[in-house]
Amino acid sequence: MSAVTARTRFSVLDRSRTREGHPPAEALRDTVALAREAEALGYHRFWVSEHHGVPGVAGSAPTVLAAAVAAATRTIRVGTGGVMLPNHQPLVVAEQFGVLESLFPGRIDMGLGRSVGFTGGVRKALGRHKDDAEDFAAQLGELLGWFAGTSPTGVRARPAEGLRVPPFVLAMGEGARIAARAGLPMVIGDLRSRERMLRGIDQYRSLFRPSPWASEPYVVISGTVAVAGTPQAARRLLVPEAWAMAYSRTHGTFPPLTPAEEIQDRTMTAKERDFYESGLGGHIAGTADRVAHELETVLKETGADEVLVTTSTYDRTALLDSYRRLAALFSPGR
Repeated sequence: MSAVTARTRFSVLDRSRTREGHPPAEALRDTVALAREAEALGYHRFWVSEHHGVPGVAGSAPTVLAAAVAAATRTIRVGTGGVMLPNHQPLVVAEQFGVLESLFPGRIDMGLGRSVGFTGGVRKALGRHKDDAEDFAAQLGELLGWFAGTSPTGVRARPAEGLRVPPFVLAMGEGARIAARAGLPMVIGDLRSRERMLRGIDQYRSLFRPSPWASEPYVVISGTVAVAGTPQAARRLLVPEAWAMAYSRTHGTFPPLTPAEEIQDRTMTAKERDFYESGLGGHIAGTADRVAHELETVLKETGADEVLVTTSTYDRTALLDSYRRLAALFSPGR
């Protein structure tokens, strides 16, 4: 284990991906089970995500799922990656996290994103518009104000007021600037767009203003990390998600994961094949030695404080094996 890897925190974001032939409820139970394993393996935090109206994702209510994860674990930090703030009233978000922190004190993270619904239909159902994301900085300030008790409305957010729930900003583009100006930790992805990631991190660090939440910049890089006994097995882990992305790009809907073997035997159109092959590239994937080398490289390039691993695949046994092999790289004594 290199010195740079040893001083880096490793965490997990599980998106509760549904699988062909399995009910959505199983995806949620799988997320809770994975959180227990991540805790036993020494991962620092475990986050869940928010998606609405997506056939391939069961995680639509992240604070509810975070409560289930926190109840099933004892020590690992639990949070959201993230709650999409433009979809919600900041007061309600503050109340939800206030309840979580009250039930599981000292273990809750508040990861916040600025995306709105994936399609026009979802945005309409949520009562939101595409341009609602432009108000994210103001929404973020209002949310943090509920915890500080500074709302000009005279209303008090209970039980949130006075509690400290660490906020993180999921940064893509403008998010890095917003995180910096608010003085908050930043989560940036993905590992496949290395130059874009580095630009975002540089911008974040240069614009960062210390705040009551963070005295200095804190960078979390996120993306797929797949570790297996052979390069071929590691590549097979990437196949279901790569095909799901290719399908969404060519059919307009993000599907449940299908087994790698079925995808590899599938006849694809030229457009599907291009997206699929692109989706397989750029991740940190391979044997333990290869992954250790690539992690050391990216950590040196970015100076990141933490890696948030977002790997999804159909084969849950292989996924858990990957997380075990990765844990052996940063926590070899376990």
